Amino acid sequence: MYFAENIKFLRKRKGLSQSDLASFLGLTRTTLAGYEKSVQPPFKTLIKFADYFKVSIDALVRYRLEALSSFQLSQIEDGFDIDVTGQKLRLLTVSVDKEGKENIEMVPVEAQAGYTSDYGDTDFIASLPKFSLPFLPRDRTYRTFQIRGDSMLPIPEGAWVTGSYIQNWHNIKDGTPCVIVTRDEGIVFKVVYNQLEKNESLLLVSTNRLYKPYELAVKNIMEIWRFETYNGFEIGQ
Repeated sequence: MYFAENIKFLRKRKGLSQSDLASFLGLTRTTLAGYEKSVQPPFKTLIKFADYFKVSIDALVRYRLEALSSFQLSQIEDGFDIDVTGQKLRLLTVSVDKEGKENIEMVPVEAQAGYTSDYGDTDFIASLPKFSLPFLPRDRTYRTFQIRGDSMLPIPEGAWVTGSYIQNWHNIKDGTPCVIVTRDEGIVFKVVYNQLEKNESLLLVSTNRLYKPYELAVKNIMEIWRFETYNGFEIGQ
């Protein structure tokens, strides 16, 4: 358990003295000093620390936060601490068929605004159209997004791009085409260049050179799907 060293690390990360933090949490400085020396706090106090630092109790107790990269720390401080080891940065909602196999959900243009806000809602995911691609490996999770615009020619506007879910964004290789689900820009399809270690962003490049490359900060990204294939069919065909 790393609670004692974590609260000391997080306190110093915020530039606070023991007296400052104790005052914010309604504790005495002596009590806080005891916690930083491995005195076990009551559960209600654990909640106070977790709420103040915006870190889950699980992360506060189980992981040595000082050993994490600034990217990983920013992830857990934004609430994405399902696995701060970097193996799974997001908790993905999926649906399955009658045999228990994962479906490939289809996200048409008209549903994309809803997807960016309700992507974690099981009822919303279950309401999306579904299909299967038997030739794809079964050890991955897939989703299909209808593409807007002509920034990724020769893939035409309106095509359906199927991607495999990327759990660890650090593993994205430069030049990988991906569908990125963003907080503010909707769903975009771009060639990705990994700048996470450099400045905690991705450089997004279009194959259509009429569109200029731009950087997207990781704090504005919710999901990333690696391009696998595309189709030009319409729903219902």
